[in-house]
Amino acid sequence: MSVRVRFAPSPTGQLHVGNARTALFNWLLARGSGGTFVLRIEDTDAERSTRESERTMIDDLRWLGLTWDEGPDVGGPHGPYRQSERQSHYDTAADRLVAAGRAYPCFCTPAMLDADRQAALAAGLPPKYSGRCRELGADEIARRRAAGERPALRFAVPASREVVVHDLVRGDVSFSTDVIGDPIIVRSDGSPAYNFAVVVDDTEMEISQVVRGEDHLSNTPRQVLIYEALGRTPPLFAHLALVLGPDHAPLSKRHGATSVAEFRARGYLPEALVNYLGLLGWSPGGDEEIVSTEEMARRFDVSRVGHSAAVFDVDKLAWINRHYMKAAEPARIARAALPFFERDGRVRAATAAALDYVASILPLAVGSVDRLDEIPARVAFLFAWDAARAAALVGEESEGGRAVAAWADVIETREPLIDRERFRAAAAAARERSGLKGRALFHPLRVALTAEASGPELDLAVPAIERGAALAPDADVAPVPSCLARLRAVAGMTGKA
Repeated sequence: MSVRVRFAPSPTGQLHVGNARTALFNWLLARGSGGTFVLRIEDTDAERSTRESERTMIDDLRWLGLTWDEGPDVGGPHGPYRQSERQSHYDTAADRLVAAGRAYPCFCTPAMLDADRQAALAAGLPPKYSGRCRELGADEIARRRAAGERPALRFAVPASREVVVHDLVRGDVSFSTDVIGDPIIVRSDGSPAYNFAVVVDDTEMEISQVVRGEDHLSNTPRQVLIYEALGRTPPLFAHLALVLGPDHAPLSKRHGATSVAEFRARGYLPEALVNYLGLLGWSPGGDEEIVSTEEMARRFDVSRVGHSAAVFDVDKLAWINRHYMKAAEPARIARAALPFFERDGRVRAATAAALDYVASILPLAVGSVDRLDEIPARVAFLFAWDAARAAALVGEESEGGRAVAAWADVIETREPLIDRERFRAAAAAARERSGLKGRALFHPLRVALTAEASGPELDLAVPAIERGAALAPDADVAPVPSCLARLRAVAGMTGKA
């Protein structure tokens, strides 16, 4: 039997990284086995589900590189792929269960159900449906319907049975039907309940393996019984342990970013997030921590997924992201980082010149930052140069004034120092002119040009300043004062003009 797996989010918010990991594991299972990956939208919660949430989830999944073979936007032979469009499928399956005596109408009100629940809890018993409506006769049912009562439909759970679920992650897990109760499968408004809709959908879409979070494990015996009542063989199940925060509580807003959209907005690369999520609860074997998506798909095996909860480590994600930033093409990182430069006012529009300039200054930052959104701050000295601070720092150097004056004189007589070779030639001339060398020659230059005591290598920083200063106004990049302008300003403020 070919592998058919699905990811079935509810479009009621953003895509949580825990759900993204579930999507990834399904995708890896499908791609590694030559199987089919199905996207299904479980939007029967009409009050909370929105098309906007669906669109953002689909966008986030595509950003992660998790494409699907069947789904609401690409179609397929088992559609529709939105539950809200599958009502006739649920109606047909419900009629089959009623005809087989496996489902019955329930007229109990919410108040009655709550009273039963409280009574069970007070008696120290697990709360479950009392079965009050299970033996209603046909005449009583007809009378109450005629009176305008709208019943829900409940599934008749067989008594005193052990339901054994073979879980690919946890092994065999047993449940007694004596503590389950009869679940509602169709609400009084006619909409299907989750445990019913998911069985109908997975059956008709021929899903072979269901890989989902462990919060669904308690639902599984109900679903297995419904499969049996419909005459279907349940798929194989694999329930993934939860993703926890550093305090070992379920990952939530109080731990920081929790959605794919938030990690995107903070400047993480998709391949870095996918790489990290793939290591949460699964090992590709060995000590490797940088593993491409394609390699993960080749190695993925559900049997190697751990049953212990995985702790989300932002520092580990940052380390992986830094690796992928350093390995990526500068042009790609420039395009991805440009919105952050625009946000900070360093770039006004995404012109070709702006992209080229941002790409050229990336060596100043990539390797020393963890995320794309940190790059503008790392190169802020190019745009937001503080002359007074620079002069003060130069004044703290015993030979600072002499070094700055020598550098200014040398730079004034040369072509702009737009590359390392020109900078190094200028350095030799400044050394000869001033008689200074080492820190005495270069540190005054650093503080004069950047107004900082430390930072990127000067043979990178100086060309970056000069290239920025040479940009035309239509490049739509914020002004970058030239090296000479900075040095003359500092010299004037320190009395060495």
